Parts: sequence; C-alpha cells; structure tokens
Amino acid sequence: MSDLETAVRYVLLAAAACFVLGLRLMNSPATARRGNTLSAAAMAVAVAATAVLLAERGDITATGWLVVLSAVVVGSSAGLYLARTVEMTAMPQLVSLFNAVGGGAAALLAIGEVLQHAHPEDLGARTTVPGGIDILIGAITFSGSLVAAGKLQGLVPGRPIVLPGSRALNAALAVVFTGSAVWLVVQPGSVAALTLLALAGLAFGVTMVLPIGGADMPVVISLLNAFTGTAVGMAGFVLNEPALIIAGALVGASGTILTKLMADAMNRSIPAIIVGGFGTGDDAAAGGSDGDVHVRPVSADDVAIQLAYAGKVVIVPGYGLAAAQAQHELGELADLLQEHGVTVTYAIHPVAGRMPGHMNVLLAEANVPYPQLKEMEEANPEFPQADVALVIGANDVTNPAARRPGNAISGMPILDVDRAKSVVVIKRSMGHGYAGIDNELYTAENTGMFFTDAKKGLADLKAAVRTFVG
Repeated sequence: MSDLETAVRYVLLAAAACFVLGLRLMNSPATARRGNTLSAAAMAVAVAATAVLLAERGDITATGWLVVLSAVVVGSSAGLYLARTVEMTAMPQLVSLFNAVGGGAAALLAIGEVLQHAHPEDLGARTTVPGGIDILIGAITFSGSLVAAGKLQGLVPGRPIVLPGSRALNAALAVVFTGSAVWLVVQPGSVAALTLLALAGLAFGVTMVLPIGGADMPVVISLLNAFTGTAVGMAGFVLNEPALIIAGALVGASGTILTKLMADAMNRSIPAIIVGGFGTGDDAAAGGSDGDVHVRPVSADDVAIQLAYAGKVVIVPGYGLAAAQAQHELGELADLLQEHGVTVTYAIHPVAGRMPGHMNVLLAEANVPYPQLKEMEEANPEFPQADVALVIGANDVTNPAARRPGNAISGMPILDVDRAKSVVVIKRSMGHGYAGIDNELYTAENTGMFFTDAKKGLADLKAAVRTFVG
C-alpha cells in the first residue's frame, strides 16, 4: 500500500467518524442543520479522496473520467435544483425518490463488481453472500420506493391495492429470490442468477408496497430508508470499503430504530404494516359538515376572541397545514399571541404528516422556536391546562375513537386534544383522514369547526386577533 493510499484510507475513516457525529447532531432540532452540513461535507471529502486514489492507480480511462464527471455534474445539479424548489408537501416524495436512488445504486455496485471481475467463478462467499443480499434489498428498495413516491404524489392510488393471489405471488417471489441468491453463491459468474435475483427483488418491491395504505406511509418511508442503508452497507462488504460499511450501517440502524418508534406511535406492528390493508389515502372532499352530523361552526371573530383572551394555547399541526403551505401564517399568528402575553406551544404527533419529522421541518421553516415544539408524551399533560387547543389539518392523530376498541385506530396513541377547555379545528370539510373513519373530536361539545382553507383561515384569524388586541 502506497503512502497516498494510506493517507486516503485515513481520510475515509475520518469521514466515517464525521458521519457518526453528524447523525448524533441530527438527534436534536437545534443542531440538526449543523449535523446535516457536517455529514454532507464529509461525504464530499470522501468522494474527492476516492477520486484522488483512482487517479493515482490509473484505473479509469479518459473516457471513464468524462463519464464520471458528467454524472457528478448532472446528479449534483439535479439534487441542488430539487432541494431548492421542492415544496414541503412534496418532501416525502423526494425522500422516497432518494431512497430509490440509493438502493438502486447499491444494487448496481454489486452487479458491476461481479460482472467486471476477471474470474467471477473465483469469487468466494465473502463477496457473493453480501452481494446477493445487496442486489435483493437494493432492488426491493428501488421499486418499492418508486411505488411509495407514486402513492404520495397521487400517480398511484393511495388506498391499499391488493392484487388477486398476492400472497401466493409474494411466496413464489420469495422462493425465486432465495433460490437465485443461492445459485449466485454457488455459481458467481452466472448472469442468469444475477438477472433472476434482480427481477424478483424489483417485483417484490412493487407487491410489498402496493397493499400498504396512506396511513402507514410515514412508517414505510422510514422502513425503505433502513433498506437503503442496509443495501449500501452490503455494497461496502462487496467492495471491501469500510467507510461505505459504516455509512450504510448508520443509515440502516437509525432507519430501523425510527421505523420501530413510528410503528409504536401507531400501535401497529411492523409485520402488520407490511401486510398492508390500512388507510384510504387522501380525502379531497371540500365543503361543510355532512348529513346529520351535529357540529358547531365558528367564525374567525369567534376564534379570535378565544385566542386573544386565552392564557395558554396549544397548537396541533397536521398534514392540512403542509398542504395549504400555511406554516408562515401560523408562525405569525403565534408571535402575535405571545406579544399579547399568551403562552403558545405546539403538540407534535410522531406520525403527523407524511414522513417522520414532517411537522418539525415545516415549523422550522417558519422559524418557530424549537423549545415550543412538544412531542406527544410531553404535550399531552398540557392539554387539560390549555384554554384553547387549535387543531390545523390534523385528523386521525386527534381522534378520541382511538381510546375505544373495535375501530381502525383502536389503541393508537393520540394527542389528548379533547381534554382542553376549548377546541378549534381549522379544516376544509368533515372529510375522513387516512384511516377512513369519522373523527369524534369534531362533534364534541367543546369543539368549534372553522371550515376554511388553513392559509386563508390563519390569515383571517391574525387580522381578527390584531383587532382585539390592538
């Protein structure tokens, strides 16, 4: 090993250490941006160090360098454009696409390593076993993430889609990809084994995600993220690259932990989520209340009086806030109330929105102070002391029906919004959430329904509150 290669190895090890530190910083909203910046910088250094090593070895031709540099420019430009232009409502779709890219790239690394080896028949189990796992998980992640992104974007129906004979099909696919993986280990140079393994993985990714409904999509995104990390880690074993192993292990482990936490927040097991069949997708109905349901409509002035003379207000954001892009109006309303002496906090449910941390990121964009964001366990004891609970576009996570058995969300931990002295719900209609059941909060005696678009409604509230407080 040359001195340059030794130096590069140390640089890669330092980059891996920065990945660990960056992940640790991401544990808190106050330091998350710093952690993300550190991790991105470490990855850039790792890529540059690898390029230096490849140049020193002379492994890539001039044409190869042109292809690599073109790919870097195209990929970086596309990533920068998407990061700057994507709306918060489309962030989950973007994360799903990133998962697809990561899983697909990891699978291609293993495929390329096997096909380009001078004597593939000499590859031992040390390479073919992680290589087979990499190809399988990477292929599942690639197709599954594309289906998830399609569901979130509305290109694929958000409801569970159960194909005829889907369980038998999944069992057959499991037999196929297990057999082809063993075939690859026994005969490493077999193109047929590689092709069959990749195709079975791609098909399984589709059949796995299609039956999963919109209510479970936050957990699915987290699970696919864990899959991406696992595939990348396996690619590190195939290439004998420790930095890649460490990065993949970090993503895989953190994604797995987050998936478990998200599943617990919905009181559902991960196998039950994978089996699917829960969630109906978006309910786009607009208008007022339905049929004989008894609700108490309120106006902007009614709500403004309650807010202006409240001592404590707890705000509960949901996906409707993101869909209306009303986070800035909400932040301005909260600032106005605090200037008037009202105590304002935000209650964040773990699965509010469409991906883990969706509400936290949304509110951070509106410069809401981090100490005001309360997780469910911390927020629930505050509701009985709250004069007003202001619910904006949150549905299933506030439904008291979860405390009773016999319905789709029974046992799911919820925000105890109904225990506040007064509840105001800003919503366009009485439409269902992902679970497809009525929200009993909307018909409670202490609840007022402010039927309006969140952005317009919050702007009206801000103007009305300003009138009352001067």
